[in-house]
Amino acid sequence: MGRIAVIGGGLAGLSCAIGLAKSGLEVTLIEKKEYPFHKVCGEYVSNEVLPFLASLGADVNSLNPARIQRFQLSSPRGKVLEAPLDLGGFGISRYTLDNYLYQLAQKAGVQFKLRTTVETVAFSAGKFTLYLSDGSELQSEVTIGAFGKRSNLDRQLNRSFFASRSPYLAVKYHLRTTMPTDLIALHNFENGYAGISAIEDEKFCFCYLTTRNNLKRHGTIPEMEKKVLSRNPFLKEVFRESEFLYGHPEVINEISFAPKTAVTDHILCAGDAAGLITPLCGNGMAMALHSGKMLTEAVKSYFLEHGNRQQLEENYTRAWQKQFGNRLRSGRFIQQLFGKKLLSEASVYLFRNLPFALNRLMKSTHGRLF
Repeated sequence: MGRIAVIGGGLAGLSCAIGLAKSGLEVTLIEKKEYPFHKVCGEYVSNEVLPFLASLGADVNSLNPARIQRFQLSSPRGKVLEAPLDLGGFGISRYTLDNYLYQLAQKAGVQFKLRTTVETVAFSAGKFTLYLSDGSELQSEVTIGAFGKRSNLDRQLNRSFFASRSPYLAVKYHLRTTMPTDLIALHNFENGYAGISAIEDEKFCFCYLTTRNNLKRHGTIPEMEKKVLSRNPFLKEVFRESEFLYGHPEVINEISFAPKTAVTDHILCAGDAAGLITPLCGNGMAMALHSGKMLTEAVKSYFLEHGNRQQLEENYTRAWQKQFGNRLRSGRFIQQLFGKKLLSEASVYLFRNLPFALNRLMKSTHGRLF
């Protein structure tokens, strides 16, 4: 049976590793950190993922997630609209969910190399050789790239999006506050937007996206939050009334929403490595898990049919584009409506008076139960 290497232990990497190992395939997953660890993420998951998680043997209820049924959107000046979420979702921290899936993967037989990075990947004569940071080498017949939004491997693979600098950065906190636990709220401010929703243990995830220029103009994150984010009255209340649980936020730079490829140099990419939906769409975690399922099915078929690599790559690329292409385009369009002061105000006013248009826009970034 062929050996599979998975680069990256987030939701996409873990979920496909579990599925493939449960099918009897030999899987090794390489992750640069050690579980559990925090990640910059909105930590809201659409309920569309529940059947797939159940198929992996994951009992989400055991993690005591927050149940989320309502959506709220505010403009920079504090105008508000609310809408129900058709499928609903749940809030769970990546610290908890990823660690839970890691434990399931171990039970399924996945081999792990933690605190290890993949320095380079070479493909020759139908085999991959992965050169690891600990000086060792790993060979595989199939390599899955689940290495996230931006990685040194993207540079090594000469991926086109890596050549252009992205203006975006993201900041995440965990906090305690008095907001309803069944609500996910999105609050706009000048050159950015912030999401807040409940997670497990009566905590909330507060995560926002803004630009490097916004930070540069104000010097520090606290000063930017005081001078820019707090102009939105909802965000002002978050900063004034909440208990922030950690001394420093999680921060990432260079977040690119440019189109990527699902296959690069024969590596099958999943999750954010294949394409990143804008955070305001609130569906990145569900898409990562869905891509994990798609990869599981594609790679299983490849081995069962004593596969043709070209056919595997073409089929996966088509399936990925069919499932996610329109969602990513919708996300990029929606992002253009928010973060700019006047356009954000006009968009909130428009969607408040045209609820059917808001509902259609939300559906364009979400899928069905899978």
